[in-house]
Amino acid sequence: MAEADSDKRRLTVSEPDGRVGTLHRLLKLNNRLMAPFSTHLAHRYAISLNEFRLLMAIGRLGASASHELAEHTGVNAMSVSRAVGTLERHGRITVETDPANRRRKVLRLTSEGERLYDLMLPHTQAVADYLLRGMADQDLETLDAILGKLIARLEATDAEGRSQFIEETKPDGDA
Repeated sequence: MAEADSDKRRLTVSEPDGRVGTLHRLLKLNNRLMAPFSTHLAHRYAISLNEFRLLMAIGRLGASASHELAEHTGVNAMSVSRAVGTLERHGRITVETDPANRRRKVLRLTSEGERLYDLMLPHTQAVADYLLRGMADQDLETLDAILGKLIARLEATDAEGRSQFIEETKPDGDA
């Protein structure tokens, strides 16, 4: 077995297969980050991951529109719409027409939503503290800058407003 392992060449990130490995580690990181949510919060508070994301975003940002929350969280508009409907049905947010722009719907936490936000915020902070504890400030700044660059790349649009990411990653034969 050791002989077979020694024959394996470690791929660098500049090689296509090395980049795929980096992508898989990013996906694994995302999945691992969800474990505390599903273990400690989802069942206890009867809340889905997208509902949790929106509730926490509204708690942090204050009153927001659905499209602003979609942009902030990276959750697609259809999933945001479903989560908004559920949060509203459960009395966790209100949806009101913005008097300054009648087409804009403003989402606000209700007292129940604020209660849940206050209960879940320490769990969110504990996840961040656990993950990032012991990292040097310079490393955290570098990580944050890299994450910002990756997000900007994923959110880039072409001249027609289409996602460059979606357009450039279409399978062959898709129109």
